[in-house]
Amino acid sequence: MKTTYYEDEDTLVIRLSDKPVVREVSQDWHTHVSYAADGSLVETVILEAARLGAWPLQVEHRQAA
Repeated sequence: MKTTYYEDEDTLVIRLSDKPVVREVSQDWHTHVSYAADGSLVETVILEAARLGAWPLQVEHRQAA
């Protein structure tokens, strides 16, 4: 997984896979999701991420029960 924040555009890109994107879907004005040929999630893009509170990320590390 790779997370990239573009400050000048206030855009957060969360890349989950290296598979090529074959389909992109807009969930709403701010959220766009990309899928691979096998239907798996490849990437999520959040527009106006800081304004919406999606950036900066709060990361928590926990052990599985």
